[in-house]
Amino acid sequence: MIHPTAIIDSKAELAPDVNIGAYSVIGADVHIDSGTTIAPHVVIEGPTRIGKNNHIYPFASLGAAPQDKKYGGEATTLQIGDNNTIREYTTFNRGTVQDIGTTILGNGNWIMAYVHLAHDCVIGDDTTIANNVTLAGHVHIEDHVVMGGFALVYQFVHIGAYTMVGYCAGVKQNVAPYSLVVESPARIAGINLEGLKRHHFSADDIAMIKRCHHHLYQENLLLDEAREKINALAAESTPAQKIATFLNNTVGKRGLTR
Repeated sequence: MIHPTAIIDSKAELAPDVNIGAYSVIGADVHIDSGTTIAPHVVIEGPTRIGKNNHIYPFASLGAAPQDKKYGGEATTLQIGDNNTIREYTTFNRGTVQDIGTTILGNGNWIMAYVHLAHDCVIGDDTTIANNVTLAGHVHIEDHVVMGGFALVYQFVHIGAYTMVGYCAGVKQNVAPYSLVVESPARIAGINLEGLKRHHFSADDIAMIKRCHHHLYQENLLLDEAREKINALAAESTPAQKIATFLNNTVGKRGLTR
């Protein structure tokens, strides 16, 4: 059902069962797949693609131009997957040509009110991002991450899977998978033990994660020395392999929160 007060551009493509609430505005080059509900007073600009069974709440602004002074009007995009909940007053900007040109939200995410996804952010699946979290440009958040309210993540930071970032944390450097992050500036407070239990990690896997984190944070090793030890453990378990891959591929110019 499309409310008669909604404004739908003739170049937008909507599945037949998409619901659009009162006074919402759907721009050109917006594609919305089946089962998705757009509440009243939502603005979606294109090029934007939204998948199936999403629920987008009032006053969300999706697909606006990136807040980057280098932006020159290029047709960059926003991509949203399936089964996401996107709450009130969220702002998701399109990508820039200086990066991959696309801002991406995966599947099954729970995005709470006033969250900002800046240009070129890449968010995985099954994340929970609480109220007023701000993600600067080019941030990557892997699957199953929980972000506490009012947390801030700086540009180009990469947060590993199954991490819990505490409320009001200020994250300036990358965060290895399975971590618990608190405070501003951010520090590692251990592993995300409660999150691992909720995701049914085995006792052996949790022990291996603790072992890897001990190398990283409690042995006063240089990062290269800790990485070497964790690489040696990678063949023993999937979590160790995930941590090793993260350290080998994503530390980059931001470094690692330690």
